Amino acid sequence: MDQRAVREAAAPGRGPAPARTRGGGAPDARRRIPRTDTVLRDPRLAEAMRRLGPEAVGSAVRQAQEQARAGTVPPEKVTDTALGLLPPTAGGLRPVINATGVLLHTNLGRAPLSEAALRAVRDAAGPTDVELDLGTGVRARRGRTTLAALRARVPSAGAAHVVNNGAAALVLAATALAAGREIVISRGEMVEIGDGFRLPDLLVSTGARLREVGTTNRTSVDDYADALGPETGFVLKVHPSNFRISGFTRAAGTAELAVLGVPVVVDIGSGLLAPHPVLPEEPDAESHLRAGASLVTASGDKLLGGPQCGLLLGDDDLVRTVSRHPLARALRVDKLTLAALQATLTGPATPTADALAADPARLARRAERLAAALGADGVDARAVPSDATVGGGGAPGVTLPSAALSLPEAYAAALRTGRTPVVGRLEGGRCLLDLRAVPAEDDERLAEAVRAAAER
Repeated sequence: MDQRAVREAAAPGRGPAPARTRGGGAPDARRRIPRTDTVLRDPRLAEAMRRLGPEAVGSAVRQAQEQARAGTVPPEKVTDTALGLLPPTAGGLRPVINATGVLLHTNLGRAPLSEAALRAVRDAAGPTDVELDLGTGVRARRGRTTLAALRARVPSAGAAHVVNNGAAALVLAATALAAGREIVISRGEMVEIGDGFRLPDLLVSTGARLREVGTTNRTSVDDYADALGPETGFVLKVHPSNFRISGFTRAAGTAELAVLGVPVVVDIGSGLLAPHPVLPEEPDAESHLRAGASLVTASGDKLLGGPQCGLLLGDDDLVRTVSRHPLARALRVDKLTLAALQATLTGPATPTADALAADPARLARRAERLAAALGADGVDARAVPSDATVGGGGAPGVTLPSAALSLPEAYAAALRTGRTPVVGRLEGGRCLLDLRAVPAEDDERLAEAVRAAAER
């Protein structure tokens, strides 16, 4: 804390309360409330100052002093109380344990980054060679190593480009390839996703016109062919990632559309780069490009398990066209995203990949161990089977067998608002903590959070 901040924190009105007497003149206990500068000399708060900054620490100290003045905290406990009031991080976002059973929970930030990606972000936080060739000393292409890693993971892509999210990838493609022209799209793929976000509104905002073909449940390749003309910018195929239509249905495949003689853009959404054995029906970039797609767009923070970003993969000329459009500058990603994405692509398995591959029998054993340990502490905890889902608009209708801790319903709010927030789900009048998205190394943290909730 600099000297000015120390002087401000110790200014009049922020130190001990004035002397008071009670009854026969005995000194008021509030006289013993330590001054702010005295509290700040505690080594633990000095360390917190380096980690969190003077504002957060000063606020915690003032709150502790106010509690002492109100008589709810003994004067000698002001420092300990201030330590307990410190925020866990300097940022406004609080880390939580995702025990919802939704692997890619949008409200919780979707994919958690791998340790390799976290290290890459820390390494990239200072000055880097993001646009500099250290060998020649001249300017270099931004994100060149990340783009090379992306192409290596999707061999059928002639080129790749990265923007700041999945919607941005589709916006850039529509703006660069179809502004003032037509995008041919099936009526069954005019989707709406979370928070009222509608794909048609996004596409029209780019200046493109939509040429709707087919019906909600059936669209053939002939429907697309009949709609093509001089004004066609491209044919768009969208994966309906958050719903399913079953029964009397028909959808033209990418291979059928690829012979129509116009670019075919496929928005796969969830970011799967290659087929996955657990999700055989989920579309992936490599398969669609092999089938003849000209361009594939996807998100990086879903099944890929990386940071929020949008991926464009496909024909070299088309990718060059979109990447050189003026809008590409406004949608570009920063060095931290590039670093995290490359580490995700080249590093070890991500937490998302681990959660998808989790063995249900091992999850059940973890739940049983946790339930036994918590039960020994008097907590009404039971190990129960559970069904997890992918989430994030991926694999609609797919359930993943899992295991959970079952607690009384009242635990939900206490866990959510605890020192280590835990977010579960309510089901059948109980609070379920599903373990599929919880790494095994977090089991003890989860147990401690439950114990703390039991004491509240």
